[in-house]
Amino acid sequence: MLYDLLIIGGGPAGYVGAERAAHAGLKTLLIEKRKLGGVCLNEGCIPTKALLYSAKMCDNAKHAAKYGVSADNVKLDHAAAMKRKDKVVRTLVAGVQASVKGSGATVVEGEAKILGRGENGYKVQAGEEVYEAKRLLICAGSEAAMPPIDGLADSFAGGFAMTNREILAMNEVPEKLAVIGGGVIGLEMASYFASAGSEVTVVEMLNQVGGPIDAEIAGLLQKNLAKKGIEFVLGARVTAIKNGEIVYSLNGKEETLKADKALVSIGRRPSTDNLGLESIGVMLERGAIVTDETLRTNIPGVYAAGDINGKSMLAHTASREAEVAVNHMLGLKDKMSYAAIPGVIYTNPEVGTVGETLEGAKAKGVDAKEVKLTMKYSGRYVAENEGGDGICKLVFDKARETIIGAHIISNYASEFIISAGMMVEKSMRVDDIKRFVFPHPTVCEIIREGVFQY
Repeated sequence: MLYDLLIIGGGPAGYVGAERAAHAGLKTLLIEKRKLGGVCLNEGCIPTKALLYSAKMCDNAKHAAKYGVSADNVKLDHAAAMKRKDKVVRTLVAGVQASVKGSGATVVEGEAKILGRGENGYKVQAGEEVYEAKRLLICAGSEAAMPPIDGLADSFAGGFAMTNREILAMNEVPEKLAVIGGGVIGLEMASYFASAGSEVTVVEMLNQVGGPIDAEIAGLLQKNLAKKGIEFVLGARVTAIKNGEIVYSLNGKEETLKADKALVSIGRRPSTDNLGLESIGVMLERGAIVTDETLRTNIPGVYAAGDINGKSMLAHTASREAEVAVNHMLGLKDKMSYAAIPGVIYTNPEVGTVGETLEGAKAKGVDAKEVKLTMKYSGRYVAENEGGDGICKLVFDKARETIIGAHIISNYASEFIISAGMMVEKSMRVDDIKRFVFPHPTVCEIIREGVFQY
């Protein structure tokens, strides 16, 4: 049977691409080796958010007295939180399955491998079957990066070291948890397990947490997480992981950290191995599939979306990339923009960021200006955050009088960073933004306040 489109991988790129293509009338086949939803839904975004919400409820209850509420003997029941997490994942996976099926796409379970070109298109094997399609959309995702650290392989084999997959399936709370990597995954898991009762230490090679986010916001985030009891070792390079301890170099000295478990979260790499890409000559660069602004590869009729192309390893980016790819197949005018993709760290408080930082803009030669406001300019923030120290930074291009970046640490930051993102994407002028009416009282009003202080 010949398909119009064959999609490899059923994560946020794959299943969205399948739905869009099938709804548009393309005969679509989706091959997924595990479960629909990919890492995001099954082992990443969704399960972590379910656990973090349990932690947030617990943390809020512990500090309820500040808001006139009495709560005694508050603790997080990890087993109950895990049970709820699994229920949330099952519900959403079932929803994705129903949605893809409802679109008319065919779903096959199996590990896909490209065999080469056939008479009518590209041949892909999954299990014992070989399928043929006029076009391919490769959405095989990514996997946890494994650095060349002494003893790491043995530590994984022995169960001491874990990736996001193993820690999200862990039934017990370790007394001492070492988190190697202070990026999004590391910080979110550190935050949860600190709330669950672990003594957590984060070891990060950079001199700040949160990766490339604004430095001041990174410092505030670290300060808030430290209040939960999380310890941070920054500027440290891990040299060895042995059963029960992590060895790292700090300021030229070798140090040792003892732990019961270690989460290794130093980033992810595109899952390009064993896909058979070489059979059709797909071009790779630093392990990622090379794509253009329409997500085409160097091979006609072959596209790649999501983590596999290494451009922006975020689920929402993946979904949009798949839409762009399908639109191009359909002859619709569309292209991918990476200028205003929001990033979020779902700790408590949250961090939301989009566009340029002041330092980044100046490094590109932009005559930029930053407006920084305490979140106390928002009445709702003050009402809901006793003693909160959140801030909002807006970055402007002075020559064009447009907003080019927003960086926020606050509750609800994940929910309203998109409003700033749309302003950045559309290069909106300050005077035009001033005419928007924001609902009051809301935390997002901080953006309006910042614009008026430009």
